Amino acid sequence: MNPPSSSVVERIAETLPALSDAHRRLADYVLAKPFKVALMSIDEFANACEVSNATANRFVRKLGLPGYPQFRALLAQGFEDALAPVERLRFERTRAASAADVFAASLYEDQRNFELTRASLSADQCEKAVQAVLDARRISVLGFGASGYLAGLLQRNLAVYCDTVENLATIGGVSEAARQTSRLRTGDLVIAICFPRYLADTVTLVKAARDTGASVLALTDKPTSPIAACADICLFAHSERQYLSNSETSALGLIEALCAAVAHRSANSLDAVAKVTESVMPWLTHKEEKHD
Repeated sequence: MNPPSSSVVERIAETLPALSDAHRRLADYVLAKPFKVALMSIDEFANACEVSNATANRFVRKLGLPGYPQFRALLAQGFEDALAPVERLRFERTRAASAADVFAASLYEDQRNFELTRASLSADQCEKAVQAVLDARRISVLGFGASGYLAGLLQRNLAVYCDTVENLATIGGVSEAARQTSRLRTGDLVIAICFPRYLADTVTLVKAARDTGASVLALTDKPTSPIAACADICLFAHSERQYLSNSETSALGLIEALCAAVAHRSANSLDAVAKVTESVMPWLTHKEEKHD
């Protein structure tokens, strides 16, 4: 009998010589697509491998597990954060709800996230974040995936008040971001945006930025985030969503709050905003003048 702590992969390795051809087919599928199988019902798993449910159940018991639910739970270990939104959606789809109900529930989640974010703000970290932005020789904004869109908005807003703000997420991808990171020095500030599902590239580049002597301001969801320990300053946005892995709404709210605080503290904010407004005036729509 396999020890309770052994993984599915270890159990398959130990029992492989004794597996039948059908069970080997199941084992090969699990080894090739463990994440996908962790999301499957036993019917889906058996159909994907072209075997019966009974064969799939016997395979699970061959691995020393009492049933398919325990097999899925063990297989999911290590995928918890990634699987959570999928499992929440699977559960929610079993409940009857109109489109309006889903709209309302989604908006309520955003409202709840904003309240939790506001309630957990650290006055000290907010002050340090604003001062770090204003004192920085150069600001580099870092974010990939969905956070790449947030990074673009942050760069756009801060560029009004700060002389040099660049977005490290460019068409050159991660390798170009790494090249730009190597140019950072003491006096520079990296603002890293990283929310579930956390991307390893962001974490790696944040660590590289710290090695150059640059300061790091992290915008993330909680103190246990993988970039929190690498940052000099952390601002947290509560970001849990029922249907998705993360709420970009609360993350964007935190970004806009940071930019608002920078605008309030910046000595030349009025002149800067006036210049931006003047520059875009030719492209704005104006009401036509009425003539008698």
